[in-house]
Amino acid sequence: MALPPTDSPAPDFRLQDQHGHDVTLAQFRGRHVVLYFYPKDNTPGCTQEACDFRDEHSALQAAGAVVLGVSPDDLKSHQKFATKFSLPFSLLADPAHAVCEAYGVWGEKSLYGRTFLGVTRATFLIGPKGEVVRVWPKVKVAGHVGEILQVLRGEEAEAPATKPKAVGKSPPRKSPARKTPSRN
Repeated sequence: MALPPTDSPAPDFRLQDQHGHDVTLAQFRGRHVVLYFYPKDNTPGCTQEACDFRDEHSALQAAGAVVLGVSPDDLKSHQKFATKFSLPFSLLADPAHAVCEAYGVWGEKSLYGRTFLGVTRATFLIGPKGEVVRVWPKVKVAGHVGEILQVLRGEEAEAPATKPKAVGKSPPRKSPARKTPSRN
């Protein structure tokens, strides 16, 4: 399944948060929503990502955004994870991975030569009218929340995050300047 493209309507959903409350995308109309998908509670990368969102939560709110995390973990797991790390935002349980599929982040993964189905770490910035504003596929955790804040604050150029990178080409390396004797 493909990721929803920018400027398209974001798929709506109804999931429960770690407190057992129903949460829908529609209830946040008029605000930006940072909808981030992560593989599993209490794993190193997912914990770092959640703590980064926690640490910048005030700045994200000040920029007009609501943060929602989604994974296939159940409510009990989300409740323990949110309590352990003092997460001030909703973690939504998607054990049937219906929302993960709707956003194109559920699929085949490979780790240590083993293939399995799971969540690809991705983030969607959804605009106040419910449209996909920006997509970060295959998120690298380090610096990710800062990138989101830059976009929310309008500090970043409008280069789409989903633009494919050139494969097989690396930028030219600059070698240190050397003084070589001239041979005249």
